[in-house]
Amino acid sequence: MYAPRDGPGLGWMCRMDRFIPICENRDFRRAYAKGKAFVTPVVVVYVLKNRCRSLRVGITTSKKTGNAVRRSRSRRVLREALRALAPEIKQGYDLILVARAKTPFVKSTQVQEALRQQLEKAGVLR
Repeated sequence: MYAPRDGPGLGWMCRMDRFIPICENRDFRRAYAKGKAFVTPVVVVYVLKNRCRSLRVGITTSKKTGNAVRRSRSRRVLREALRALAPEIKQGYDLILVARAKTPFVKSTQVQEALRQQLEKAGVLR
């Protein structure tokens, strides 16, 4: 049996006690349609203010990124960069991180710096 979405067992994002994962397609579509996009060669960040007072994060990679190994590496690199920035990010936003073609080939520190710049532009960092 699966654990409820608001309880324990939400995966890596809840273990950090700062994030709620975005899993629903409608939430991704809402962020794409109504959110503000910030683009770098490494990552695209969509930012949308949400009604709840928590930070919700979704990470996506398309098949343009490469095969399954590269897509998984892209997600890991984005997750690690986000984990390092977590204490500085304000609550009350939806963030969608979209990996680009360069993402699997760069270090998480480079992705972290690009992510920091985009989040500063968005006004999401404290």
